[in-house]
Amino acid sequence: MPERPDYAALLAGHTVVIEMINSGDAGLPVLTQLLHLTQRSIGAAGTAFVEYGPAGGRIIAATGATGWALGRPVPLDDPTADCLFTGPRVQSVRVGALNGELAAELDGRGLGRMIVARAEIGGVVVGSLHALHPGSEDPGCPEQLTVVAYLASCIAHMYGDQSGLPVHGDGPVVAALADGLAIIDRDGQVRLWNPAAARITGRPAAQALSRPLPFPMPPSGQVLDHRLPDGRWIRITSGELPAPGVHRVVTFRDITGQQQRDHDQDLFVAVTSHELRTPVTVIKGYADTLTNHWDSLDEADRRKAARVIGQRADELARLVDRLLSSTAESGPIGNAPALFDLTAALRAAVDDLPADLRHRLTLDLPADLPRALGDRHSLATTLTELVTNAGKYSPAGSTIGISAEADERTVAFRVSDRGIGVRPEHVERAFERFWQGESGDRRRYPGAGLGLYLVRRIVERQNGWVSLRPRPGGGTVAEVRLPRG
Repeated sequence: MPERPDYAALLAGHTVVIEMINSGDAGLPVLTQLLHLTQRSIGAAGTAFVEYGPAGGRIIAATGATGWALGRPVPLDDPTADCLFTGPRVQSVRVGALNGELAAELDGRGLGRMIVARAEIGGVVVGSLHALHPGSEDPGCPEQLTVVAYLASCIAHMYGDQSGLPVHGDGPVVAALADGLAIIDRDGQVRLWNPAAARITGRPAAQALSRPLPFPMPPSGQVLDHRLPDGRWIRITSGELPAPGVHRVVTFRDITGQQQRDHDQDLFVAVTSHELRTPVTVIKGYADTLTNHWDSLDEADRRKAARVIGQRADELARLVDRLLSSTAESGPIGNAPALFDLTAALRAAVDDLPADLRHRLTLDLPADLPRALGDRHSLATTLTELVTNAGKYSPAGSTIGISAEADERTVAFRVSDRGIGVRPEHVERAFERFWQGESGDRRRYPGAGLGLYLVRRIVERQNGWVSLRPRPGGGTVAEVRLPRG
């Protein structure tokens, strides 16, 4: 028989949460405390919270046996998410009965049962609370489901109060969207009309709700450009939304005055252009060494410098080739996933870092690490961005640690610094394009705010994920996880 919830722990933990809120804490620290409370009160092995937006979900907080999943994306069509949208608000699910990569990862770690509850505001799902247990036969008692549902409601209340959540952007999830968003029910009536939709169309919510969509709706998964009565053009996309009573989710943006460019093509150019910086930096460093220290270098050092310059020039030529060809055809960046030695790849990437960063590194890379599945070529860019970021936000001369480990499903490496740290409410926003902390950070720490955004794109293109978290004692830890070969 499943154990009844520990109500004393529930009350004591909830008291701590209320005291945190009364003391001014918000967002991820309070959310993480609620996850710890969930885990303790029902005896779960681990907990996780997935925040959802129109493009999908992401695990933004995790405790216990699910801590490895922090930062992992969760597509809306993943069976682990689909059971949430199509079933009761809270339910106990046997993980082995679900298909999909995330379910396989959980089941492979012995987490065979999951209690999951929706966190929703006005019928809009903003997230889901998951409590994982070992084994699969024990369905859990009704009291456990009630506790998880209650704590999911507490989290939803935090979203409604805008107290540091969502972690992606400011304000309510739907209202913060730059694109127009409409939810259409099965009768073809508009059930949700966000502020951007009103701004783009000039039609306030009062004139849109409970009425048909005021422009054509393309088939699911397709894109339609439509001219509004005032002459402006909008680009419309639609998709199925697996939620009770909902037929379609429709998003649209104003494209008036723009050329009909494909967004992925622009992103391809941005990513490839940024990747050019790595070989250019290495070429310049070795060229400067040859120029300034030629007489003090022996023949072997000169040959090594010339060899590295040649290798990086070849890499630069390939990147330029890729960039130029992208003007005709967009596509994924990088090679097909292949098995590679992560430890060897990290050591090789470290050797190519600028000397001022390389001298600050401490390495903890096991020789017997299992092989990773991904694109070894892109690892140099990923590591360079993370180490450069760590160096930029930490005192000159302070150490930067690079370590690696593996579990049954993934191979991971971490870059740890002892710098100014990352605020909990910024651990996800740091991956947004062009975002860079407080406004003053642009003056103290110059940059375009593209590095972490591109790292996430590169890693997730290889079916991996990347996350940030504060380092105990000060500083930041960036962790990259790739599938294990």
